[in-house]
Amino acid sequence: MSHIVSIHTMVRDAAAVRAACQRLGLPAPIEGKTRLFSGEVHGLAVQLPDWVYPVVADLTTGQVKFDNFGGRWGEQRHLDQFLQAYAVERARAEARRKGHTCTEQLLADGSIRLTIQVNGGVA
Repeated sequence: MSHIVSIHTMVRDAAAVRAACQRLGLPAPIEGKTRLFSGEVHGLAVQLPDWVYPVVADLTTGQVKFDNFGGRWGEQRHLDQFLQAYAVERARAEARRKGHTCTEQLLADGSIRLTIQVNGGVA
């Protein structure tokens, strides 16, 4: 049986953040205080391509904080790609932890189909 799942992503897993950065060819994230235009925040900072300021994941709340000045200081698509990569890496890690296998397929619209093999079936 096949299921389609939509995921609302809260960023709480440092290993999945690092894996998402590696997947996208981004620099490794940096833990600590980071200066954004609107102030200072603490968390795991990820530098997206052509963004003036990094995005910062507060792993305790799951929130991602950023200042891209309505797209003038960074394109939303880069943040969307990072969050997608994070969600895939997090799901893959959880599936592996439970002993399941995963395959993924990049679809024409840019979405990713992740298939998880569960106890002889598919989830």
